[in-house]
Amino acid sequence: MSEPIDSRQLRAFVTLVNTGSFTKTAKQLYLSQSAISHSIKALESDVGCRLLDRVGKKVALTLAGEQLLKHAQSVLAEMDAVRESLNHLGKWGHSRLRIGASNTACQYILPPVLRELRKSFPQCQLSISPGDVRLMVDMLERGEIDLAITLEPEGRTPLEFLPLFTDEMCFIVEPHHPWAVKGHVDRAEITKQNYILYHRHSFTFRLVEEYFRHEGIALNLFVELGSMEAIKELVQVGLGVSIMAPWTVRDELRDKTLAALPLGKRKLKRNWGILRRRGKRPGLPEETFVTLSQSICTRFAEGA
Repeated sequence: MSEPIDSRQLRAFVTLVNTGSFTKTAKQLYLSQSAISHSIKALESDVGCRLLDRVGKKVALTLAGEQLLKHAQSVLAEMDAVRESLNHLGKWGHSRLRIGASNTACQYILPPVLRELRKSFPQCQLSISPGDVRLMVDMLERGEIDLAITLEPEGRTPLEFLPLFTDEMCFIVEPHHPWAVKGHVDRAEITKQNYILYHRHSFTFRLVEEYFRHEGIALNLFVELGSMEAIKELVQVGLGVSIMAPWTVRDELRDKTLAALPLGKRKLKRNWGILRRRGKRPGLPEETFVTLSQSICTRFAEGA
């Protein structure tokens, strides 16, 4: 496989063709005439043919030189474009941030965070990849995203977890449900309810399933959905009971279109945070994203 052509020799060649003079070329490239002459001779030796005919102090292209000129101009233009693009990215605010987030985080956490981030970094290229905990971990380990807002993964992981807040899962019912009217949950009635839960392949579904298995209770799953809004709508019309964190139904609890009750004496809590690769030096947009998330998520903290 042949070696690539030296870009400095190509630039000297194209400039010489444009100026038609070794003297002008040397002046334009801030080199000596002998350096330009050496570059052209080295280029001709490299490609194995004569590229220019010297006619006195002027130069004329050979057929091979005409062919090379077309390609050389294209290559140098592309290189200049790449350099300009990299210089552009190096300026303040010109960067990229790839964010992973659970569907819940996409709906409730990311909008205010990204709104504030955009004010500080209007030129930052943002991309959002939704997914559950396992997918976020895999994408981070493959380097496909820079960080993720998600639940704390189980077990050991080489990733760094920055805590944001802890929430508690509760029964969510419509306001006229007997539990809401009485203000407490009849334990004997738990197995008799129809449950509307987030889809079974989610991390949260597994947490709920394990919690009630430990309690010796089997839930009657009525329907599973991938949309929090759809779940709330079905609960509001009395089609079943859900299990959600109160901060995801804060507006409905305030308007009294839904009611929240504890699962029992034993709590089911989840830890939310930001996952990122350990040891990777974060850029300013990434650090700002973390700070904004920590600030905004104080409103979601348990008991807030």
